Amino acid sequence: MPMDSRAAVNPDIGSEPVVAPLSPRLTLLFAITCALAVANVYFAQPLLASMSVSLSVPASRIGAVVGATQVGYAVGLLLVVPLGDLFDRKRLMLTQLLLSALALSVVGLARTWSLLLGAMVLVGLMAVVVQVVVACAATLASPDQRGQAVGTVTSGVVLGILLARLVSGVVADFAGWRGVYFLSAALMVVMALVLYRTLPASHTPRARVGYWQLLGSVLQLYRSERVLRVRGILALLIFAAFSVLWTSMVLPLSAPPLSLSHTQVGLFGLAGVAGALAAARAGRLADQGHGQRTTGGALALLTLSWLPTAFGEHSLLAMVAGVVLLDFAVQAVHVTNQSLIFAARPDAQSRLVGAYMGFYSVGSGLGAVAATCTYAQWGWAAVCVLGATLSAMALLFWGYQARSGRQVRSG
Repeated sequence: MPMDSRAAVNPDIGSEPVVAPLSPRLTLLFAITCALAVANVYFAQPLLASMSVSLSVPASRIGAVVGATQVGYAVGLLLVVPLGDLFDRKRLMLTQLLLSALALSVVGLARTWSLLLGAMVLVGLMAVVVQVVVACAATLASPDQRGQAVGTVTSGVVLGILLARLVSGVVADFAGWRGVYFLSAALMVVMALVLYRTLPASHTPRARVGYWQLLGSVLQLYRSERVLRVRGILALLIFAAFSVLWTSMVLPLSAPPLSLSHTQVGLFGLAGVAGALAAARAGRLADQGHGQRTTGGALALLTLSWLPTAFGEHSLLAMVAGVVLLDFAVQAVHVTNQSLIFAARPDAQSRLVGAYMGFYSVGSGLGAVAATCTYAQWGWAAVCVLGATLSAMALLFWGYQARSGRQVRSG
């Protein structure tokens, strides 16, 4: 077994044994699993034109493929992720990976529009295995390594998101759009086999409630856990800013004077990778008790990142600098957020991550809609003002909450 199997007692949840510490090898395996799983949600974006021709679907309707996947993902956050507090997480992850393989295979075989949409909903629904993996990593990690573990696994998520578009385009050039989904289905089966042989059985306490009571308890967490509310609002704002950039940046990059091709625009994902990898440092800082300071510094950097981005219409170097800074800042706050909410309630980590990621989904959706509307009406400069405003709002909200917290402690 690739990790120390000595039993330890977690004082936050009682006398039940947990596995400690989480090995670097298993942490890396979790990160790879997350990268491959989350990529399934984003593969379709560069393939929509090919899907439209293949299935004889009008271009005006083909965007529903992305929408169906996101709907499935949102439903999974609400209905599937909390199951990690009710059932053995190893079995849950294996089941999700195998069902993902089945759904991806159906996508690759789909010859009708309705079958494709239904399969894409299931792809999104099962992609929330990512959140179960993150919760599992947080549970297996010892308290002094939890932030670092969450940071490493989250870096895998970011890499999967950023590289999915590029990889799907390259594979599609050689094997067609269906080949992308057949390849991913095979990888899901491989990861299920590897985790089956590697991951220890869960020894954490299970919630002693029924499924519907478990879902109701998520609402209780919103009411009872201030850290979830505060960090959730920060997540909504930072991922709205993140979505503003990544949704709209293709528009100025593909227009004159830059006039980049789709492949060249896709390569900007590599610029985001640098920021994502560096953000793993935020987890270690959270472990050392510097979560608040890390958050403030990252939010200030996020706000400043829009300055070089504003010149991105005419300078590729400026756009690359803005992307790296923004991705670093967003992931630093995201990792710190998760570290703090997991520490608040170790007995409800699956429900916490599902509740937290709900804010992420809302922010991402609102940012995407606002970005495209803003660009159409006022252009790239207005998009950058929008992103900077959202970032500044997050910074001001953090400052207010940090000040309120200090006043409560000193009162």
